[in-house]
Amino acid sequence: MLALRLTRGARPAVHLRRLLVALASAGTGFLLLCTLGHAISHPEDPSGAVLRLAWCLTPLAATVHFALAVARTDPGTRPRPGLSAIGLGPGRLMAVTATTTALSCTLGSMLALLFFLHLRGDLTGMPFDGAAADFLAADAPLPLPAALTLLGLVPAIASVTVGLVLRPRDDRPATAKREARSYGRFGAYGRTTAREPFGAYGRLRARRTAGEPAAGREASPAAAETGGNTAVAAPAEDDRTESPAVLPAPREAPKGLPWGIAVLAAGLAVEAYANRQGGTPATPLPGGLAGTPSVLVGWLLTAAGLAVAGPGLTHLCGRLLQSTRPGALRLLAGRVLMAEATRIGRPLGIVCAVASGAYAMATLYDPTGPEMGPLTTLGLLLVSSCTIATLLTAAVEAKQARSDTTAALVRLGAPATMLRSAAALRAGALLALFGPLTLVVAELAALPLTG
Repeated sequence: MLALRLTRGARPAVHLRRLLVALASAGTGFLLLCTLGHAISHPEDPSGAVLRLAWCLTPLAATVHFALAVARTDPGTRPRPGLSAIGLGPGRLMAVTATTTALSCTLGSMLALLFFLHLRGDLTGMPFDGAAADFLAADAPLPLPAALTLLGLVPAIASVTVGLVLRPRDDRPATAKREARSYGRFGAYGRTTAREPFGAYGRLRARRTAGEPAAGREASPAAAETGGNTAVAAPAEDDRTESPAVLPAPREAPKGLPWGIAVLAAGLAVEAYANRQGGTPATPLPGGLAGTPSVLVGWLLTAAGLAVAGPGLTHLCGRLLQSTRPGALRLLAGRVLMAEATRIGRPLGIVCAVASGAYAMATLYDPTGPEMGPLTTLGLLLVSSCTIATLLTAAVEAKQARSDTTAALVRLGAPATMLRSAAALRAGALLALFGPLTLVVAELAALPLTG
């Protein structure tokens, strides 16, 4: 009931994102049901049905990733002091977020079932009744348990993924954790300190970093009474004059850049070896594409390498923006890119992987072979749309995460044109780095297969 009330009371932008999740879930569910229809109409070809089901894993992964990005930007399920006071802490709010995601995906699955039954001819009274009756095995009864199992994959996987990723974590430094364990044996103070990271600590840790005493110095008794949160009692003028709160120091660079480059190189090498090996493909690619099963393995490795290397490349892009005596604009744009490297870099790397894969598929398309069917087109549109929507949602999440920094800059007198120029500079820098990289990877992926 709480999930329904939070869903109903959200803003129109939040409803739009949830509606997009429902549409993505509907598309994936329809592809799964079409796989079931093919298996019913072709009982003599079980390997073909398994292959079609395996090709549905990519839209399924893209849909779950998009649902996770939407759940992270949901403002109605963030920890707040009022909800914590009535027992709705981060753990229960995480459950509410997972329930909301399951509701959106279930709505999409029900739409997919209605559309599937309509195309089979089981539901009448609308246009295109039974338009795909032959393809969807309308002459055979639909096994309801199998259909419900396939339709339940997207809501179940999406809600479990949201629950695992958004579960409460203790983000305090190691010293604070040791102090919490040591104070835990002294009554109420230890219990308050143990709960603090999931309450005010996570929201005010930037101000605490700016206002806390130097390392190794004991906190004052007044600070101990408030749980060490000295920033709450500090005046507003002190918060406005602290430079770390306005422009925080960049975080440590992501560790995945060397691993991502290694996996990317391995994927390109597998594709080149597949072309030299030759032979008749035992596992045909959808849509009349030419290639062997090793091509698919190479594509997967290439996509994984770009996704892993994305945060490191974004952090490197932010560092390059600050090189050679930067001004205020370049310094602000570079610091934001370095701070948001993990949040923005991974979806950006996945978008580059999908774009390079689409370019390679267009290069490998054989006009004399079978035409690209409607299901293949739907799968491609679903994957590309979900990845682009995930990137835009991650950008919205990054904007929400730095709202305090933006407000501090506005209080200091920064003009709005400067903030817009910094955003345009960040977008241009990312496009200048990832655009040529995508083209180079796409050319290298398609070159061995067309030579």
